[in-house]
Amino acid sequence: MKKISKIIAILVVGAISITFNSCSKAKKLSEEEKNDLRYLREEEKLARDVYLYAYSLYGEDVFSNIASSEQKHMDKVLRLLNDYQINDPASATVGVFNNAELQNLYNVLASQCDSSLKDALIVGATIEDVDIFDIDEFFSHTSQKDIIDTYEKLNCGSENHMRAFTGKLEDMGYSYTPQYISLEEYTAILSSASGGCGK
Repeated sequence: MKKISKIIAILVVGAISITFNSCSKAKKLSEEEKNDLRYLREEEKLARDVYLYAYSLYGEDVFSNIASSEQKHMDKVLRLLNDYQINDPASATVGVFNNAELQNLYNVLASQCDSSLKDALIVGATIEDVDIFDIDEFFSHTSQKDIIDTYEKLNCGSENHMRAFTGKLEDMGYSYTPQYISLEEYTAILSSASGGCGK
């Protein structure tokens, strides 16, 4: 009987500890950090949704492959939202966003995709350009290791995607000029080899 009581006591203390740790973690973030994660969750969804739309237009594997990667990016950010007990802003509907800025951007980019395959590839490069730019800024807003690790993985993925889209453009005889990141950063990305970005 004493043994059972001791086990129950250990379990209760453990449960209290888990709850306390969870609440502590939720309180660690500033509003800026929370807003960055909310925005990034929908920004990764925007990338996925635009690429799914472009794939429906042109059937190019680069769009479907990168859309799948963007879904993984969305999942990584969702894990952080859950860990820090932040409500998920992402709609389950493709092409629908709670953030008005991202909704407008999706509408503009999807419309540009309609013009041609070349324009759709430029849209892809532009999305990765702005993603890298935003994450570069988000790095400066946090010191949380799990968030920094996620940002690093997402940036690595975006650099791979940038190389894929610009490579397709070059195959067609076109080029892309960065609009958000610096020319130096863009050149460094293109000169680096694509690789795995971790799980």
